[in-house]
Amino acid sequence: MSELNVRRSRPAAVAGLFYPADRRELDALIASMMDEARNARQRPPGRAPFAIVAPHAGFIYSGQTAARAYQPLARFRSEFQRVLILGPAHRFAFQGIAAPSAATFRTPLGMVPVDTEAIAALDTLECVSVRDDAHAAEHCIEVHLPFLQRSLESFTVIPLIVGAATPEQVADVIRVMTAEPGTLVVVSSDLSHYLDDESAKRLDHDTLEAITKLNADGISDEGACGRLPIKGLIEVAKTAGLEAHLLDHRTSGDTAGDKDRVVGYASIWFQDSGTQGLSLGEREVVLHVAGQSIRHGLANGHPLSINPDGYAPPLGEPGASFVTLKLKNRLRGCIGSLTAQRPLVVDVADNAFAAAFRDPRFPPLNAEEFAQINALEVSVLSAPTPIAAASKGALLAALRPGIDGLIVREGDKRATFLPQVWQQVPYGPLFLEHLWRKAGLPAAHWSPKLHFWTYQTQSFALHTPPRDRH
Repeated sequence: MSELNVRRSRPAAVAGLFYPADRRELDALIASMMDEARNARQRPPGRAPFAIVAPHAGFIYSGQTAARAYQPLARFRSEFQRVLILGPAHRFAFQGIAAPSAATFRTPLGMVPVDTEAIAALDTLECVSVRDDAHAAEHCIEVHLPFLQRSLESFTVIPLIVGAATPEQVADVIRVMTAEPGTLVVVSSDLSHYLDDESAKRLDHDTLEAITKLNADGISDEGACGRLPIKGLIEVAKTAGLEAHLLDHRTSGDTAGDKDRVVGYASIWFQDSGTQGLSLGEREVVLHVAGQSIRHGLANGHPLSINPDGYAPPLGEPGASFVTLKLKNRLRGCIGSLTAQRPLVVDVADNAFAAAFRDPRFPPLNAEEFAQINALEVSVLSAPTPIAAASKGALLAALRPGIDGLIVREGDKRATFLPQVWQQVPYGPLFLEHLWRKAGLPAAHWSPKLHFWTYQTQSFALHTPPRDRH
């Protein structure tokens, strides 16, 4: 990617066609659609989404349905700092998944910065390439940006067009990118195309039933133009404990078109089913404990003392965690535990202190730096599971990018990479090379004495300086 290309902006291609080109007119239209969504009788989702599926037609046709997905997102706006948008190719045929070279996407509401570091990392995946020809006239990403600009605070975007790719390839991209906390997935898709209204609603019913039941095989080729990214999302949902909730379904015959030849639209939230990991309230407690331990360390030189008896399970039960600090989006400390040997809140407090003051790669954190920390991230680990592999190829085949953390050990040499590292190094062989070097092993080393364990994490972050709440 050349420096010149990275600096340029992708102009709005369908402003004035799919939505108003005038800023004030666009603002007013989005506000009115959001108001209508707010007044809908359906109960809004109670948990933040992992992913949203929403349509990409002209706003007069599908904007009301899209607003039903984006209006409740405003309640969780501080939780998301970037958005991975996946949509189908409409105007250009190609193999794989296309990323842009542009550093920003322009809309009448302003510039949306592209996460160019994530794009550069994804370029190491065989299925992803930089193709501006796929993005130049494509509308499926662009029409979501004004809604996001009015639903979130400050965010970056990872815009990807899915061409001839497999759902598994899409799932790998989603897993790698969402290993970074604060990432929202948006899948851009309409449903049935150009059937009469009655036939369209029958087909849409079957498609939506398949999506909400996480049955990718039940989505026909005619069921959704974004079926490939939807199927990839479903693959992720099945392993991540997500559930899908339908928020709205209409056809263009219900909005601004005739009933003889319609297009179907739906908005769907994918969210944590609540059966895995810490609840939102428990996550807030953990982040508060981590921040307070660092603040206590600045004042007293040692971690915050925690009485685990005051915390209900799972916070007061044994747990393993890593705490990561980022300053100006760059690593500023990361320390953790691989096994659950002490109550989780105690583990978090001690690891937060260690990440701030005892990471050997950095000097101890000072108060000025602490005020500028832009991400305090906690990862709660599952119990490590040993795996056997006779070669690096077999080891890579057993790993799930973006899901599995990996521990390698040979004798007294040991190292681990959290699942988040897949985002910086999504190419499997390179992932292993970096891990080997971290453990003090030659990059090409292989031996029967090597031992491996995988684990998963529930990761969440506070993206502002962790201030005292009292």
